[in-house]
Amino acid sequence: MDAQGRGRAENIDPADQWVLNPDTGDYELRLSPSAGQSAVPGPRRSTRSSPRQGTRGRDGRRDGHRDEQRDVPPQRRRRAPQPEAAGGRRKQKPKKSKGKKALMWTGGSLALVLVAVGVGGYVYYQHLNDNITSIDDDGAGTGGFSKDRAINILVMGTDKRSGKGNEKYGDKGSLGHADTTILLHVSKDRTNATALSIPRDMITDIPDCPTTMKDGSKKTIAGSQGVRFNESLGQNERTPSCTMRTVTKLTGIVPDHFMVADFNAVKTLSSAVGGVDVCLAKDIDDPDSHLNLPKGKHTIEGEDALAFVRTRHSVGTGGDLSRIELQQQFLSSLMRKLKSNDTLTSPSKMIKLAEAGTDALTVDSKIADIMKLRDLGMELGKLDVKNLSFTTVPVVDNPAEKVHTTVVPNEGKAEQLFSLMRADTSLTEVKKKEKKEKSAIAARLKGSKSDSSEVRVNIYNGSGKTGAAQTTLTYLQNTEGMSKASQLGNAPSDLKKTTLEYAPDQADQARRLADVMGLSGSAMKPGKSEKNSQGLPAIKLTLGSDFKGAGVPISGSSKAPKDIDKVEADKTVCAK
Repeated sequence: MDAQGRGRAENIDPADQWVLNPDTGDYELRLSPSAGQSAVPGPRRSTRSSPRQGTRGRDGRRDGHRDEQRDVPPQRRRRAPQPEAAGGRRKQKPKKSKGKKALMWTGGSLALVLVAVGVGGYVYYQHLNDNITSIDDDGAGTGGFSKDRAINILVMGTDKRSGKGNEKYGDKGSLGHADTTILLHVSKDRTNATALSIPRDMITDIPDCPTTMKDGSKKTIAGSQGVRFNESLGQNERTPSCTMRTVTKLTGIVPDHFMVADFNAVKTLSSAVGGVDVCLAKDIDDPDSHLNLPKGKHTIEGEDALAFVRTRHSVGTGGDLSRIELQQQFLSSLMRKLKSNDTLTSPSKMIKLAEAGTDALTVDSKIADIMKLRDLGMELGKLDVKNLSFTTVPVVDNPAEKVHTTVVPNEGKAEQLFSLMRADTSLTEVKKKEKKEKSAIAARLKGSKSDSSEVRVNIYNGSGKTGAAQTTLTYLQNTEGMSKASQLGNAPSDLKKTTLEYAPDQADQARRLADVMGLSGSAMKPGKSEKNSQGLPAIKLTLGSDFKGAGVPISGSSKAPKDIDKVEADKTVCAK
């Protein structure tokens, strides 16, 4: 909406009238003397009809009309306390240090790459609060993020063609799907983050979903087995909370919050930062996405930005996985642009971002408040972009199809990646202090490692999981080449932690096995060896309840495997 639509002076962009007050650390609206001065802009005039404002039919019932600009029906909005009336004098705040100011704006700008809302709360939170649309998470989330644990945000892009200018993309009557889904995991110590893309055409199971309907009633939507992941949203009346449950079932990670973006979000956010830099290794002319760009570097925004993240037929293998790579490149570049000084020091850009984000996104009701979004932005702002990695759920072609149109998870690699995320293991190198293990314990992992063929180990099952020792034996022998491994039965089933016992002269074998099993130094127990079934010395591996499956790191390895595909947010990659 332009300046005239907001009741401001003609031909004046309100964002250009905000000036930083160095004494308070806040941006203030400075108008001409004849126009007066206001601490915050007036409430946004809305043409939308909320569920409570629908017109009444002859029977007296509301018709439930909703704005076609929205992809998810809004529920009751939370309002923050009213700020001081416009024209009144603002109470001056204590002077903030430059460092704290930078943290505030940087924190919010990082949230903007996902929601584009955090920073605006410092400027005119009531106005932005009125922009926020939210729906219930139906108990599918954790109840809200916390500063003392890892943060998980589920970001969804729907392919519903509502909104001005989006009819040309076809499929106008669709209820929408989870067309683009990213699970952002930020580690507990905020040193690293992983953005996991979930392919829309991946076959998975959707669980039963307790759901709050548009009229406020409750309903459990039946689950589906062996269907595309994108059916977890929009289809059969499923809301974002159902996508949350599907992601939890898939990854073992419970999201704290969700955020849903429509096509307009890409267009308005990219324009708000003055364009996003992308790179193409070849010419692209895709009539389906309307992207027509020659090879080389480009700065794109608006319709071109939307076409870029939607194109797939002209890149890579022409499928959804190739499109995901483009989206990851775009988001990495957008992140760098948001963290740049050109954005952080521009009141105009920051306000436009806040307007665009709150207008184009739908969030869960537990975070439908500018101040809560600001707090989330502050936490995300602690992350260094160089330690953010984009990756995709490892998949293979669906073996049930003769003509491959869908994919299925690569069980071993996928569970290994999910395990890394649950263990807060970064996909990039992050220097950390050893907090959990003393140096002497950590040193057990350091030193030479014997060849896998020389490892002689007896395996015992104390995990309480039937067949754990046998499946581990098969994995070690057939996959890791440890032909001298033996399985010697069960141990007490109440063992919580997996342990590896060995004699001093078997340390090199123990280190090799610890590396393969993903064991920490605390799991290694120097002591005595035992005999195997041939009467030869062997180290002793006892599986505990932390055992997750053969080939899955038990304690979370110290670094990500080299064969995991990823895009690092601080690096530019040209799409092929």
